[in-house]
Amino acid sequence: MFVRLARVLHGSGSHEPAASPFGNPSLSTTNWRKSMAAGASHSIQEILDREPLRWQQWLIFSLCFIVTVLDGFDTQVIAYTGPAIAEAFGMAPADMTYIFISGTLGMAVGAMALGSVGDKIGRRPAILGAMLLFGLFSLLIAFATSPAEVVVLRFLTGLGMGGATPVVLALAAEYAPGRARGTVLTGVLLGLPLGAVLGGMLASAWMPAIGWQGIYLVGGALPLAMLLVSLAVLPESPQFLVARGKAGDEQKSRALVARIIARQVPAETRFVPVEKVVKGSVAALFAPAYRTNTVAVWTIYLFNWVAWFMLLLWLPTALTTAGLPPATAAMGTVTVNTAFLIYAIPLSLALPKVNVRRLLIGMFALGIAVCLGLAAAGENWTAVFVLVAVAGFGVGGQQLALNYLISGIYPTELRATGTGWAIGIGRTGAILGSALGGFFLQVGGVSGYYLGIAVPLAAATLAVALIRARSEPEGAARQLRRDLRSST
Repeated sequence: MFVRLARVLHGSGSHEPAASPFGNPSLSTTNWRKSMAAGASHSIQEILDREPLRWQQWLIFSLCFIVTVLDGFDTQVIAYTGPAIAEAFGMAPADMTYIFISGTLGMAVGAMALGSVGDKIGRRPAILGAMLLFGLFSLLIAFATSPAEVVVLRFLTGLGMGGATPVVLALAAEYAPGRARGTVLTGVLLGLPLGAVLGGMLASAWMPAIGWQGIYLVGGALPLAMLLVSLAVLPESPQFLVARGKAGDEQKSRALVARIIARQVPAETRFVPVEKVVKGSVAALFAPAYRTNTVAVWTIYLFNWVAWFMLLLWLPTALTTAGLPPATAAMGTVTVNTAFLIYAIPLSLALPKVNVRRLLIGMFALGIAVCLGLAAAGENWTAVFVLVAVAGFGVGGQQLALNYLISGIYPTELRATGTGWAIGIGRTGAILGSALGGFFLQVGGVSGYYLGIAVPLAAATLAVALIRARSEPEGAARQLRRDLRSST
């Protein structure tokens, strides 16, 4: 049933399936090119779906991946430098809470604000602006002279870090054919944990020599260097240009498409957006066509991130409370993150071929079962660590499926806004999760902590059931045909 979700939602009709996510669809190239030359109207997504992936697209995906690596580095570096910052300013460990929260709040605001900016002025300027923000203010943290300055600068850094992800995902989605979109988005998104790992390795190896200030100098200089590279080579989204429709946008989009498909687009071919909506408007997310899905997606993101951050931040403490030495307990977080990375690739390959709505329900059900198992496992450490590894899929893996799903729910004009606000809501859940984990652990002990994680997972499962059938291919195809008929 769920075949090529993103392709149908972004303007391609019923196509032959691809033999490979990265190959050329098995259809008549001659007939397709005749259709383009005959003056037919096509969405750019439809054209991309008929073409193989070429080096220009791989370059764009690589640039997006590097941006997320740098984003992940700057997002996680506070965890590694926090103790040194606290020592430098004579702060108690509890005082670092304000610095942690300021960065998370900045990321939430940035995800919502820059997502909307990306839908209004373009993907390219929004990405460049985000890199400028988190590069410049991360650099300035190295020169902070008080905890208050660190709090403010960390918030400003968070604006760029939070804003980069939704716009980068939108740009990557709009250059990817439907058959490969899940793999591409997952690959780009994996830059975040990779950047976090690299940040930890850098801090461990270099902080004794260059201090915590040196880590922020590196964390700021790299995005600023990447900003210069992106100024030279990062293009705008041709789908965004068609949707915007300003003077000169059609010529720009034609040039970009011609570069991708390695031939000129026939002059008779007209590019058309699949749908017309209010560009970059948060209110448009609640138009009748999107209202229910928007509420459902926001709810899923909120509760999934509550559960995920309860697990990530408090798992070592829970394992220590249960009787493990601190060094061994720290392996719990390593286990869940490593499992998350292992699951990511096969999950990304499966996303275009399965019903994502049903997959999400199954993943949340598995996560709830894992929590129940952990609550009952006691000191059976083999069972505990096996279940923790499965939690990488049943508690954290939903983020990959959600980012793929949301790229199909909204059209080009709303994609970065929809993604940004969903991630922003999710980051709000991260704040709640960081507080609730300690609450459940204190009130209910280790078993109560694990059962507490199951509560937001259950709420997210109910929200998945609210997603309308329009996010399924049959419903999307019927709506698409109605849109095309009404436009002609």
